[in-house]
Amino acid sequence: MPIDAAKALAAEPRSGEITWTAKDVLLYHLGIGAGVPATDPGELRYTLESRLQVLPSFATVAGGGPPGVISGLSTPGIEVDLARVLHGGQSLTVHRPVPARGTATATSRVAGLYDKGHAAVLVLRTDAADADGPLWTGDARIFLRGEGGWGGDRGPSTRPDPPEGRPDRTVDLPVREDQALLYRLSGDWNPLHADPGFARAAGFERPVLHGLCTYGMTLKAVVDTLLGGEASRVRSYDTRFAGVVFPGETLRIRMWRGDGAVRVAVSAADRDEAPVLADTVVGHS
Repeated sequence: MPIDAAKALAAEPRSGEITWTAKDVLLYHLGIGAGVPATDPGELRYTLESRLQVLPSFATVAGGGPPGVISGLSTPGIEVDLARVLHGGQSLTVHRPVPARGTATATSRVAGLYDKGHAAVLVLRTDAADADGPLWTGDARIFLRGEGGWGGDRGPSTRPDPPEGRPDRTVDLPVREDQALLYRLSGDWNPLHADPGFARAAGFERPVLHGLCTYGMTLKAVVDTLLGGEASRVRSYDTRFAGVVFPGETLRIRMWRGDGAVRVAVSAADRDEAPVLADTVVGHS
């Protein structure tokens, strides 16, 4: 069997040093669509090093790529076909603002491995800390199609109730045709997002946008729309990837204010509001 749950859960944590610069942050921000209009003061907070603030979702690529997807597949006890892998969800807890440049120790471990029958879900937890203490904790939920059925724990099944009433704000956000090609330069080289042949073999009509790109685009919209453009106010961010986005489409981002949190739902406006992000909550100060 490709998955040995006991072996994966018993695997030792992996630690390594990650380093990033302002250039890495700027590239990430451009990859999630920052910089339009190019001279807008609000956009320059993401695109000009002399004013740079860091959107916390940068943590998912800090050091050269997402710690939860590709590297999780090299965990002892896990051996799967990359074409059968999808990023099912992502959560992030921010312990303090992410600096524009830094060096940290990132420690990753398998925090859960669940048997959904038709699939398996691998939860990889990454903690990052620098000389001043903890920076962030991220959980990547990796969906492994066709790899369930070994009789293991099905895992948590509770989900938040959908937000009620009309959204406080709705933003339509275009996705550029080349956005996946630019975003992948931050370190997620999965050919599903660039190679048409690979995408077709994986069951998609064409390459799809990275889920973590949509994740970053959505957080930026929330920060800019409801948090006064202050990325440092974000405390946590959790979502479930409910559907794919194709480059060239338009994201419709609906936001509901709450007590210390913003509820969010994201859909593909061009495909009859097909769900893209669900169960999405941004915690903030």
